[in-house]
Amino acid sequence: MKLLIISILMFFTAVNSYSQTIDQLFVNIPDDMVPQLESAWRKDLIDLYNAGKTATLENTMHGKSTLLKMSDNYLLLNTTERSSIELKLLPLINNTNIICMVTTVYAPVADSQVKFYSTDWKQLPDNEIFTAPNLNKFINTEAGNNSPDYIDAMASLDICLMKYSLNEDNTDLTADFTTPRYLDEESFRKAVPFLIKKPLVYEWRAGSFREKF
Repeated sequence: MKLLIISILMFFTAVNSYSQTIDQLFVNIPDDMVPQLESAWRKDLIDLYNAGKTATLENTMHGKSTLLKMSDNYLLLNTTERSSIELKLLPLINNTNIICMVTTVYAPVADSQVKFYSTDWKQLPDNEIFTAPNLNKFINTEAGNNSPDYIDAMASLDICLMKYSLNEDNTDLTADFTTPRYLDEESFRKAVPFLIKKPLVYEWRAGSFREKF
């Protein structure tokens, strides 16, 4: 199965196998994926960033978009005051790459989506690239699960909000369970003893993200 997935990824990336950097990919991203910024405005943000200036422009939603970080293979953009995107080039084989895109909305608690694309922005099947963690990954099983507080805590965690973060310096992906921050003070107090406080970290290996242990 893993060889099949890598073959599919290779097929999608073969057309644009020449080396592309994040700034080129950001300019070429389909407009409907970043509706706040037209292509020319994305170019302007890159020029401002490369000139060492504050890379902020008014966007189509009459707010501000700011390019915060950019390297050859990583980009972090605040699309609005309450949303962001991260882009990361992830290596496959034979000098090909795919794009990982993390979109985060703060409403008010951070919640993210992770998607994968070829370098010509064709969406890739992600079920074999990354399996999103569920609530059970963040439960401290050693705290016991029979007490009334545990039952109350689990009842309050009825939605699964997750903030994903890419790493500028390596190919790790971090998953931070943010649902507890959505709770009222009393529910949060009851939930904390039953939660694992550290985020999960996934490493990019052989064409997929795998949890680090």
